[in-house]
Amino acid sequence: MKTKGPVELSQDNRSQDGDRFLERMDRELSGWADPVARLKHALGRDELLLFAQPIVSLRERGHIPMAETLVRLREEEVALLPPGEFLPVFEHFRMMPELDRWVVRHVVAALASGSRVPQFGVNISVQTLADTEFIAAVAEFLARAKVKPDSLIFEIDENDLLGRRDETERFSAAAKAIGCKLLIDGFGRRSISFQALKSLDVDFVKVDGVIVRKLATSDVARSKMNAIVRVGEVIGVGVIGECVEEPGTASVLEAAGVGYAQGFAIGAPEPIEKFCTA
Repeated sequence: MKTKGPVELSQDNRSQDGDRFLERMDRELSGWADPVARLKHALGRDELLLFAQPIVSLRERGHIPMAETLVRLREEEVALLPPGEFLPVFEHFRMMPELDRWVVRHVVAALASGSRVPQFGVNISVQTLADTEFIAAVAEFLARAKVKPDSLIFEIDENDLLGRRDETERFSAAAKAIGCKLLIDGFGRRSISFQALKSLDVDFVKVDGVIVRKLATSDVARSKMNAIVRVGEVIGVGVIGECVEEPGTASVLEAAGVGYAQGFAIGAPEPIEKFCTA
């Protein structure tokens, strides 16, 4: 057996020290002595809460065809930790597929109970894109609850689409095969790749908030949005404007031909139960 030299030992030690440092920081930031056990406990005891933010139609006033689901963690009785407080811990310990399964299972349960919103978007992490068993689990949840697959819209971030193309294509093909829908989030943030939309059979794009916020003041933003809307009409992709934070932005989006809008000026996230009739 070949023995390691001093340099190799030094590199190993630095790597181990770095891992220990990250784990210690996770514990300090979360305030949990054992973050993995805490998160598994939260998943097992349903201590996570689902919220939903409506996405409204700009062509049918008052119609809410879909909503994006958001997750919160109940901590210390009444406090609700936002995603930025606990998602990095899920990510660091590679537990995002477990969290995404939990979210889908509970979204499907909400749909089965009689949701007034016919479709819910679920954000898919980059770790889950690589999970080859995830879609099979989704199909089982849907079949057991007798919920139509097209009630679920999987939201994939544009960065993951561009950086993890093979994994995204495998995930998308599997999701479409069982009848679920696809949405690309943050579209136009880095580039505008229309070919990817067609090859993946994407149903919706959510145009990045930077473009949406500048529509009223930037020719570049308007040109990007006009191109997205035109191509969307040709290939049958719905266009959503995100980060609608000012009352007048929805009118600007509507004038540009955008079909849907989401943001605090449209509606704030609320517990998912408020969208259900039962």
